[in-house]
Amino acid sequence: MKNQSDISVFSPVLIAGSLILLISFAIRSTFGLFQIPIAEDFFWMRSEFSLAIAIQNLAWGIGTPLFSAFAEKYGDRKAITIGLVLYSIGIFISSTAVTPEAHQLLNILIGFGIAGSGFGPVLAVVGRATSDERRSLALGITTAAGSAGQVIGPPFAASLLSFMPWSSVFEIFAIICLITLILVPILKSQNKITLNKNDRNLTDALKNAFQDPTYLMLFLGFFSCGFQLAFITAHFPAFIVENSSPIIQGSFISLFCNSIESLGAFSMALIGFFNIIGCLIAGALGKGYTKKYLLSFIYVGRTIAAVLFILLPITPLSISIFSIVMGSLWLATVPLTSGIIGHIYGIKFMGTLYGIVFLSHQIGSFVGVWLGGIFYDIYGSYDVVWWVGIGVGAFSAIIHLPIKEKPLEERQTLAI
Repeated sequence: MKNQSDISVFSPVLIAGSLILLISFAIRSTFGLFQIPIAEDFFWMRSEFSLAIAIQNLAWGIGTPLFSAFAEKYGDRKAITIGLVLYSIGIFISSTAVTPEAHQLLNILIGFGIAGSGFGPVLAVVGRATSDERRSLALGITTAAGSAGQVIGPPFAASLLSFMPWSSVFEIFAIICLITLILVPILKSQNKITLNKNDRNLTDALKNAFQDPTYLMLFLGFFSCGFQLAFITAHFPAFIVENSSPIIQGSFISLFCNSIESLGAFSMALIGFFNIIGCLIAGALGKGYTKKYLLSFIYVGRTIAAVLFILLPITPLSISIFSIVMGSLWLATVPLTSGIIGHIYGIKFMGTLYGIVFLSHQIGSFVGVWLGGIFYDIYGSYDVVWWVGIGVGAFSAIIHLPIKEKPLEERQTLAI
């Protein structure tokens, strides 16, 4: 008799996991919209709230392997429940914070909350609940759900900010996190995991991975992904307000937004919408094509898109085109990177192994957000950070090429 997960990729586990990621990422994608309101309320420098978002990203990266290891030892649902509760508490208390230091400290809590309700634990439970043949597509669908959150989150936050203070919006987000807990009981997989000699315990799995150069390449390559995405998420709305041509009326963009300020939220929604398409395509292609080449293609595409964007005049049209292209490549790296890890090292400890690689992503996120604020305060523009992002993107395109995508167990057997 076939396992239930072999019958249909749209299992209850996948649906619940997708909804949790959607909500978690919908909230997380809005923090860039609070840059200007919070800074103006308290007369902060741009770098001060940028550091809070950067700390959030770093805490998210540190928390992901910790929550994944906790999930593998004590259960996925317990880990995700703790994550959502921390997320809610962190956002709620942040609504009352009035100093940069308070926001920076509380974003540690928020970052750990995102980690517990984010890619590490959720993709791992979905991966374990899905057959080998359907896993790449299932991971793509789940990642795409997180992308859908980016479509919903920024416009929703912008709408709320139009008639209520940012602190009230934070309180609403905290309540939404708690409501999301009703989905957690559905995350129950009946799959039995077949162990191989590489994943009988976490210590052996980590040892095998750390001794494999491929794992180091995946770790280093994911840095630029985090750098680029976090920089754009945190600073792109403000960048648009300060650098875009103010001519919106009379263009097709005016059908969707009527001001430069609303163009920032619209651009993030565009990125999120096309991210859905990109994740689904990446997940589907990952089933039949070599994932490392797909990853290199994604990083090359991002690099070219960023170069053209900052060299050409910045207009509402160029912003929209850039958002579409970047969105198509945004989180397409996630199902491919997590799929490679599951394929090479097995799925039992996929969450922890992916979480460690994701830490590199979040170190990149920290650097991208923080440098964005620092260089803006120094130079009055984001130009230097754009070029740094282009450089690390080119590096990632190259470093994925030598990856050995064959399962580690097979490579070790051939070496004997």
